[in-house]
Amino acid sequence: MRLIDRTAVRRLVDATDPDAALVLIRGECVVMPEEEADRQGGLVLARRREVKHVTGDHDLDSLAARLDTMARDLGA
Repeated sequence: MRLIDRTAVRRLVDATDPDAALVLIRGECVVMPEEEADRQGGLVLARRREVKHVTGDHDLDSLAARLDTMARDLGA
């Protein structure tokens, strides 16, 4: 079972907050402001400013797979 899928990455890309981040917190992948993630002890996987160029489904799926692997490698 994947922790991060296309939908999670799409939520990050579509976020209106320029400081939004994709965060793993308590086993759940959420989009929230990076500052809030730091306060809650979440693991920031990607920031909106880093992925705002991602558009098509193939790109979303590819990025989701890489982020999922990264999260698992970090012990999530």
